Amino acid sequence: MWDRAHKCPRSRERSPVSDADIASWPAAPRGIAFGGDYNPEQWDERVWLDDVRLMGEAGVGLVSVGIFSWALLEPAPGRFEFGWLDRVLDLLHRHGVSVDLATPTAAPPAWLYEAHRDAWVVDADGRRLGPGSRGAMCPSSPAYRDAAVAIAGALAQRYAEHPAVVMWHVHNEYGAPVSQCHCEHSQQAFRAWLRARFGDVDALNAAWGTAFWGQTYASLEQVRTPAAAATMLNPSQRLDYARFSDAELRECFVLERDVLHAAARRLPVTTNFMATSSPGTDYWQWAREVDLVSNDHYLTAERDDAHVMLAMDADLTRSLAGGRPWLLMEHSTSAVNWQPRNLAKRAGEMARNTLSHVARGADGALFFQWRASRRGAEKFHSAMVPHAGTDTRVWREVAELGADLERLAEVAGSRTRAEVAVLWDWESNWAAASGWHPSVDLDQRERTEAFYSQLWRDGVSCDFVHPGDDLAGYRLVIAPQTYLLSAQSAKNLDDYVRSGGQLVVSYFSGVVDEHDAVHPEGLSGPLGATLGLRVEEFAPLRETQQVRLTGALGELSGDVWAEHVVLDGAEVLAHFADGPATGGPAVTRQRHEAGTAWYVATRLGACGIEALLAAVYAEAGVVTAPPAGGLEVVRRDAAEASYVFALNHGEEEQELLVHGTELLSGAAVAGRLSVPAGSVRVVRTDPHPSRR
Repeated sequence: MWDRAHKCPRSRERSPVSDADIASWPAAPRGIAFGGDYNPEQWDERVWLDDVRLMGEAGVGLVSVGIFSWALLEPAPGRFEFGWLDRVLDLLHRHGVSVDLATPTAAPPAWLYEAHRDAWVVDADGRRLGPGSRGAMCPSSPAYRDAAVAIAGALAQRYAEHPAVVMWHVHNEYGAPVSQCHCEHSQQAFRAWLRARFGDVDALNAAWGTAFWGQTYASLEQVRTPAAAATMLNPSQRLDYARFSDAELRECFVLERDVLHAAARRLPVTTNFMATSSPGTDYWQWAREVDLVSNDHYLTAERDDAHVMLAMDADLTRSLAGGRPWLLMEHSTSAVNWQPRNLAKRAGEMARNTLSHVARGADGALFFQWRASRRGAEKFHSAMVPHAGTDTRVWREVAELGADLERLAEVAGSRTRAEVAVLWDWESNWAAASGWHPSVDLDQRERTEAFYSQLWRDGVSCDFVHPGDDLAGYRLVIAPQTYLLSAQSAKNLDDYVRSGGQLVVSYFSGVVDEHDAVHPEGLSGPLGATLGLRVEEFAPLRETQQVRLTGALGELSGDVWAEHVVLDGAEVLAHFADGPATGGPAVTRQRHEAGTAWYVATRLGACGIEALLAAVYAEAGVVTAPPAGGLEVVRRDAAEASYVFALNHGEEEQELLVHGTELLSGAAVAGRLSVPAGSVRVVRTDPHPSRR
């Protein structure tokens, strides 16, 4: 029985198994892994032989198995039926296909729902969410945890030494479809978490500022999860509840991971992240717990810049992996099924998407799923084997992609490097989402996308970092809108600047501390000294209002936001020419002995960000390489070679100046490389001088 007394609100230590005993990557397949989710339980066994034959034709070397199969593996409590899975794994092994074996704990069986109605998720409005959809049970429920550990242990005991199994896949997309629960188990667990975090109710009252609105608690037993209430809930309570909810899910993962690590054959364990699309999950914390980082990514197909957002997601995933190779666990061959309009991918787009992930550090690319489902909620989701069969463009492109990835095998293990970093902090995102802020138009995600998109247009590779990370290796760090910033993280940024770094800070950053309390220094917080200014008052704009900026950066415009900024050493690069802060500083620069801090007090459009970053690049020594006609160029480096990926997202053929060998064709390249519209070329070049 899982013991609540052993709970801790912070990341636990790794399992007692030494990290040195556990690989950080599966031993097979070699090179770039290729495959997808395989759900043979949806099909008659006669189809399985056709499946493995086609996997051979497509070059599939790795499949994920068993993700949603709990009801079949354990049809009644404690009664396991593994015969069908034995046959599947044996068949795959005979045909040279390795297996990422899943624990099916994202799909609780009907018997578990029936026996433990107390474990049903309760949402903020008090509704109990039962079975019949994509599975979800309360992560704080002892019954769910016990059952999850039991099925994971049974799988580990039976299959850890099966030659087909090369890694473990715990659960599926933690936090989807729900990441928070308000049932009685959650209430009790939340209080235990608060007791471990604060110690006593007095410390909690101080941290949450409960003197406001008469919310003071006399004991921790009076505290409940922040569910539906008459009006605005305490934002500090909501922030800690978000931390708690994420920690509960992570504990569920750790419980299963430790069971798998204890198996006779110690294989790497992962769970599939959703890097930029899972707002309730702090993947900086999760990345410390997995043996290798894996990620699911799906285009928002209607966006014209979907390929740029793909690049952002891949860069964040690589950053979570600490620069090490990572696995693209899921993406789609064509259309998905849950967006308002599910656009099919155009010819060549599937390969371009896949190789963009590889260019940015992925050493494997898998799809959801192998064969298109005939039934269920995702029957219109694309697959490697589509409903129309193998005499289709999608299948031919799948097989061609498998051959291309085999040709790129030598790229595996090389690294994608960056000299620019963008701050990304899930806790700040949670605090920013609490409501009742000066403008409904404040949007951390929008500002992050805006700055990232300009970096992409400038051909500048970037990593993502937490504000408390070591920043010494970066020439430039950008804080697009980091609302929550602890004093310790603010000092880290200040140390970075004073040591020679270039820091760009956009508005509404550093306003509150880790408890969502306004910093004692005021609205500019502890960053004010770094920036050489203080923010006296926010001056948000009307919905359609714009402001003009004049100064050294040229004639620019902003919208959404303005501020009354008082200088304390900073120089002004642009003034507000009109609006509520007319005449005041809009863009500033504070030079320190070694580095420089830049501040932006309005929402700049694309032209404004372009002008600002051009000035910053010049001081930071960042070299730009803007993609011509949509030609994205990304580099991966190894000790003895470098690899240039050229991805043409445009409608016309482009040329790239490069020398080496084009790996997809084997052709020598002596200066000019032609990249047809919609195509990808990968060139092995001499090592980058700085990497020798």
